[in-house]
Amino acid sequence: MAEPHASRPPLHVVVMGVAGCGKSLAGAELASRLGLPLVEGDDFHPESNILKMREGTPLTDADRADWLRQLATQLRLQRDGAVLTCSALKRSYRDILRAAVADLRFVHLALSEHQAMERVAARTDHFYPPSLVASQFSALEDPSGEPGVLVVDATQHVDRLVDEAARWLLGARTFNNA
Repeated sequence: MAEPHASRPPLHVVVMGVAGCGKSLAGAELASRLGLPLVEGDDFHPESNILKMREGTPLTDADRADWLRQLATQLRLQRDGAVLTCSALKRSYRDILRAAVADLRFVHLALSEHQAMERVAARTDHFYPPSLVASQFSALEDPSGEPGVLVVDATQHVDRLVDEAARWLLGARTFNNA
């Protein structure tokens, strides 16, 4: 018999990766599948960050600091769990988010720089320009060796990668948060 939802610890997960990996779509699908609210990280960027990115200037650690603190606060406010979309490129960024809630999980949507460039170039409704994709790969610190991280192939169909992430997340909760 399945354990009642109320007795399970809250599930907080960050869908992460470079620009163009599909964080927003996968995050929305995963949140729906898990019955959790979605926190879209891009919605919390200050206007100054958006302007820098629109102009083709990569964000610095200092630019991201307040944004990351805001996202950590959003995670804390979602006491029953949430799915957050956030690039979370560096371990230090992920650690800021980890400090917000216990047992935070990350689903890293991995793809090549070329694939990311193609996807970003094809977008017409986003502020992030293709010229910044290389800076994301330069900043990316591979999270695959960190605890609580699942790396998935972002080039899979979104249904397939969400299936994989949901199985992992729900299995981790069932088997003592492994």
